[in-house]
Amino acid sequence: MDPFVVITCRTQEKKSSVASGKGCDPEWNESFLFGLSDDVPELLIKIFDSDGTSGDDFVGEAKIPLEPLFAEGSIPPMSYNVVKDEEYCGEIRKESDEFAEQESYGGWKDSSY
Repeated sequence: MDPFVVITCRTQEKKSSVASGKGCDPEWNESFLFGLSDDVPELLIKIFDSDGTSGDDFVGEAKIPLEPLFAEGSIPPMSYNVVKDEEYCGEIRKESDEFAEQESYGGWKDSSY
C-alpha cells in the first residue's frame, strides 16, 4: 500500500505526499497552512492508497475537531478513529506539539488501518 492523505477544511484542500511502500504504518511529517475562523468545526482527513494509473482507492477518513485549537491554542496529541462506511478501520495520531516544533514536523502520524 502507498498511502497519502487529503486534508479538507471547508473549501480548502491539501494533499500529502505518497508514503511509497509504507503499507499500513506510514508517517507524514508535513505542514499545511489553512485559513481558519472560529466557526470551522473540524478538519476532514481522507486516506487513500495511490494506485498510479488505475485510480486511487479510498481507505477511510477521520474528523479532527478544531474546538481545542480555538479554546486552548492547539490540538492535543491523541488518536482519532479512521472509519469507512461507518465501520472502524484504524486510527490516525497527532503527535505532541513539542515534537512537532523541535523537529519542524507537522505532528501527524498515521498508523494501524
